[in-house]
Amino acid sequence: MRRRVLGAVNAAAVFVALLVVWQAIIWIFHVAPYMLPPPLAVLKAAGARLPLLLNALSLTAAEAAGGLAASVVVGIAIALFFARSRWVRRMLYPYTLLLQTVPIIAIAPLILMWVGAGMPAVTLIAFIISLAPIIANVTQGLISVDRNLVHLFLMHNASPAQVLFKLRLPHAVPALFVGVRIASGLAVIGAITGELYAGSSRVGEGGLGYSILYASTQLQTDYLFALVAAATVLGFGFVFLVMILEWYFLYRWHESARTLETD
Repeated sequence: MRRRVLGAVNAAAVFVALLVVWQAIIWIFHVAPYMLPPPLAVLKAAGARLPLLLNALSLTAAEAAGGLAASVVVGIAIALFFARSRWVRRMLYPYTLLLQTVPIIAIAPLILMWVGAGMPAVTLIAFIISLAPIIANVTQGLISVDRNLVHLFLMHNASPAQVLFKLRLPHAVPALFVGVRIASGLAVIGAITGELYAGSSRVGEGGLGYSILYASTQLQTDYLFALVAAATVLGFGFVFLVMILEWYFLYRWHESARTLETD
C-alpha cells in the first residue's frame, strides 16, 4: 500500500513539474497564446465547453470500444482457425499481419464512400487498426503449448476440439490480454483518426477527432489542447481498464498477474 501511494505521489509530482516547465517556457520565450496557451487557459477552455468536451469524449469512447470489441471477437475466431491447421496458418497468417501496415489515412476516404460518415465508419476504422495485435498474440498463445501437455491430452483420448478449447485456449488467455492491451490504445488512435475524415454525419457534432479538426481550423488552441488531453486520458483509461481485467482473470493462476500486482 505504501509503495502504491508513493508511486501516485511521484506521478503527481512529475505532472506538476511538467506544468511548471510548460508555463516557464511561455514566460521565458514570450510564446503567443495561439501557438502555446498557458495551462490555466487550457483549463478554462475545458471548463467553458465541458458539455461539448464530454459529449465528444463519450462518442469517441463508444466508437473505440465498438471497434475493440469487434476486433477481439473476430481476432479470437481467426486465431482459433489458424491454430487448427499449420497449412492454413502458413498460407494466411502473413496476410493478416499486413493489417498492421494498412495506411488508415489512405483508406479512410474509401471507407467513407462505402459506409458513409458517422459512427459506423469510425468504428470500422478502429476495428481494422486494432485487429492485427489480437490475431498475432492469440495465435502465438494457441500454438505455443508444451508438446507434453498435448500428448497427455491425446493419451486420454481427447478430441481435437477438446485439445483446442480445454488446453490451447486457456493457455492463450495471457497472450490475449497482451494483444488487447496493445489494441486498446490503437483503437482510440483509430477512432480519432477516423473522425478526422468520417467523424460526423451532422455539421458541428462529432467525437474528439472531429472536434480537434474544428478547433484547429478556428485557431482555438486552448480548446485544442484540452481535446488532446481528453484523448490522452481516454487512451490511458482503455489500457488501465484492460490491465484491471487482466489482473482479475489471471491473478489466481498466472505469474504475469502477480508480477503486475507486485509492480
